[in-house]
Amino acid sequence: MKMLPLSVISFLLLQLSAVLHGAKWTYNGLNGEHHWSRNYPYCGGAFQSPIDIKSELLMFDPTLRPIEVQNYILSHSELLTLGNNGHSVQISLPSKMHISSLPHRYTAAQLHFHWGSSSRPAGSEHTVNGKQYATEMHVVHFNSDKYPNISMAVDKSDGLAVLGVLIEIGEFNPAFEEFLRFINGIKYRDQKLQVPGFNVRALLPAHLDEYYRYDGSLTTPPCYPSVLWTIFRNPVTISRKQFLAMATTLYSSHAQDSAPEPLNGNYRKPQLPDSRIVLTSFKGGRGMQGTPTVSSPLTRKRILQQLLVGDLADLADEGLHQLLPSGPEKHHTGTKKSHKYQQGETLPKSKHQMMKQSLKKKSQTNHYVGNQGLAEDALCYVSLEQRIVRQLKQSHTETQLVHTLRDSVFPQLNLKSYLDCKSDLALSTIRSILNARPTDEAFELDRSLTKALMNQKKTHTVIKENVPLTKYGSLSPASVPRKPHSKASPHPWLLPMEWED
Repeated sequence: MKMLPLSVISFLLLQLSAVLHGAKWTYNGLNGEHHWSRNYPYCGGAFQSPIDIKSELLMFDPTLRPIEVQNYILSHSELLTLGNNGHSVQISLPSKMHISSLPHRYTAAQLHFHWGSSSRPAGSEHTVNGKQYATEMHVVHFNSDKYPNISMAVDKSDGLAVLGVLIEIGEFNPAFEEFLRFINGIKYRDQKLQVPGFNVRALLPAHLDEYYRYDGSLTTPPCYPSVLWTIFRNPVTISRKQFLAMATTLYSSHAQDSAPEPLNGNYRKPQLPDSRIVLTSFKGGRGMQGTPTVSSPLTRKRILQQLLVGDLADLADEGLHQLLPSGPEKHHTGTKKSHKYQQGETLPKSKHQMMKQSLKKKSQTNHYVGNQGLAEDALCYVSLEQRIVRQLKQSHTETQLVHTLRDSVFPQLNLKSYLDCKSDLALSTIRSILNARPTDEAFELDRSLTKALMNQKKTHTVIKENVPLTKYGSLSPASVPRKPHSKASPHPWLLPMEWED
């Protein structure tokens, strides 16, 4: 039997991927969110959104400054596209609108909504200590410093920044009426019309200085973990009549369909925290336990350095608290040595460490957590998925795609988020680092860390969320390429009206 050339096989796999990612999805039923991962494997992966913003996840970050948005007040002469894409109401936004208070310039692309139903007016995706609001608005921006358009940015780990606004039923909101008065013109899927520009800034809370910040994903397929989330603490209001305009007017089906399907309840349920910390720009707050602050980036880099090339026995003995969830501030050993580490002093260099230093240079080059600069590189999720699909096809284990992608992506996202002070260091990430260390030292540290975790409160929950297992219970993630940037043209299923976040 004649074998197909590798180039032909690769092409066929790419075509298969395109077909899969063009699959129909819904919020309920046979194509509902519990089945998204069959066609969109990242939906079953790491760092997914939305989440329940619980008090125990919160950490105050004094470096978070008020959000600054530019050119959000549009004139009536500027026309915007208002559309019904079958999943939400979506409004296109001009490229002059952008966020100027983030490390990169994030240019606005579109805004859309998630809502409940007339019988259950609770449809926000993010919840706060279990409270679900009536509606949630997402203003989607892409990293225009690095990518030419949103289609090229959507699958990059630093590609998107979304402003989330929680909306409750209360007073009438004239800003929302600027587009709701046209909603009868987009009753059915794929209907669009042009509406005059308006004051988009008025859709946001009056003050933009109090918010929650975390690393997450698109809340709709393909669920790439590419979003820097900013959820404003203070909700805005719309009247019940305005809420019902969205909840009862629209259909997710086409006008010619014989059985119209109402468009409501279009929200994804909360996902696992995955070791993430939710940073806050404000202190205190109802239900928040004190005002703990995150450990500094310098401290975290030094902890990582010790894991990579330091004395692991010393870390297991006196510095173990630094590896436990919530960092040094929450888990004190009281020893002078560990106190020095917290104050930012240089880690001691033992003879053992100096001997290991030279031996580790070579392995650090290839190990995905060995290069400190790697945390600044953006993962390209499309190219990563294609590479893993090819590998699994060759070994006839395609059904492992979701688990393998998660095991590949999670440690790298966790490490980057940890260095950015937005996650705890997960046990699975520590173990993947220890894979390159001497067996006796690594085993000793792993045993000490596992024992310490077992002694903490709610141990079962912590371990379950922090250790993503493969189908076969493996704790060692597959290695990820250092620079997986893709220069391929945008994929056809990433058209602006085809996805929400």
